[in-house]
Amino acid sequence: MNCRWTLRAAKGRWMVNISQQCSHGSIGLFVPPSPPLDPEKIRELQRFITLSKRLLVMTGAGISTESGIPDYRSEKVGLYARTDRKPIQHGDFLRSAPVRQRYWARNFVGWPRFSSLQPNPAHWALSNWERLGKLYWLVTQNVDALHTKAGSQRLTELHGCMHRVLCLNCGEQIPRGVLQERFEALNPTWSAEAHGLAPDGDVFLTEEQVRSFRVPSCRCGGPLKPDVVFFGDTVNPDKVDFVHRRVKEADSLLVVGSSLQVHPHCPREEAPNCNT
Repeated sequence: MNCRWTLRAAKGRWMVNISQQCSHGSIGLFVPPSPPLDPEKIRELQRFITLSKRLLVMTGAGISTESGIPDYRSEKVGLYARTDRKPIQHGDFLRSAPVRQRYWARNFVGWPRFSSLQPNPAHWALSNWERLGKLYWLVTQNVDALHTKAGSQRLTELHGCMHRVLCLNCGEQIPRGVLQERFEALNPTWSAEAHGLAPDGDVFLTEEQVRSFRVPSCRCGGPLKPDVVFFGDTVNPDKVDFVHRRVKEADSLLVVGSSLQVHPHCPREEAPNCNT
């Protein structure tokens, strides 16, 4: 998949040039093949929703592919099908400044496109169900903020959100857009051409491109991390307990766009041995 874009400084402003394959008109690149809709299954889903009084919905990466964000496991178009690259590991990020530098350089380049992506009809439908009183609670594994953009409020972001950044020392949170401005100020002449797109918004860069990228620290001097659960980390137990209570209160459960291969109590890279 020849998806690439260039981020460079020009006359004091950062410019993003996106190839045609990555344009908003080509978001179908990340949608996996699927058979035609079965009218009877559609009617079955309609009956299920109609009879539900306290519906809890859980969503995964599959709901966002039509917004232009790839998932991990889909045949032919998921990250694992397109590349042998693996997601960043929580322990590596904590231990290694070079790993954090590489992560943030890739995320810096990918952020303008990732942050501009918009909800698709599935996100809007769930938001509308909430407004109509049909949806009791929404739990998402995604970190893309698309449910929030669609207006969902009865929402738990199980793995956090890329639109927030926190300090690993003092715990202070800042918006991701504020950090983007700091990156730009620290790297006024840095530029990079990116190839490919990962599900969490970062892109693929060479080690040579990353080497000169400068990463800011928190005001306290601590390292910064996106407010998300990386592979190898676990979800906050209080958040898991909160979701368990919402599940017990619900009378029905609908899963959208998730293979349910990762148990929330387990490190994300152990998914094959820790299934739900």
